[in-house]
Amino acid sequence: QLQLVESGGNLVQPGGSLRLSCAASGFQLDYYAMGWFRQAPGKEREGVSCISSSGGSTKYADFVQGRFSISRDNAKNMMYLQMNSLKPEDTGVYYCAADPGPYGKSFCRTADDMDYWGEGTLVTVSS
Repeated sequence: QLQLVESGGNLVQPGGSLRLSCAASGFQLDYYAMGWFRQAPGKEREGVSCISSSGGSTKYADFVQGRFSISRDNAKNMMYLQMNSLKPEDTGVYYCAADPGPYGKSFCRTADDMDYWGEGTLVTVSS
C-alpha cells in the first residue's frame, strides 16, 4: 500500500528553523517527482517546493525562496524540507506529495496534478 508520512512539524518562534521529513512506503521514490505543499487556516493549499525524481532539479515558491531547501534521499525513500528564517505567515499544515515521472505532470504546478498525498504535519510559527 502506497503511503507518505510527514513528520517534523512543531511550534517555533519567528526566525527559527525546522526540518520536515516525508517517508514513503509501498513504492520507490526514485520514479516520482515530489513536492511540499501547505495550507493555512481558511486558505487554499499552495505549492511550496518541488524536486525532480533524481533530485537534480528543484523549484520554490517566491515566498520561500532563499529560506527553504528541498532535498531527497532515494536510497532511504525520504524527502526533506529545511525551513529557515521562519515567519508567522509560514504557519500551516505541510503536506508532501508524489507524482509519477521525472517531473510529474507539471513539476508540482498545482495540487490537483499530484497523485499521492500524506496526512500533513502542523507548523506553527509564533512568539
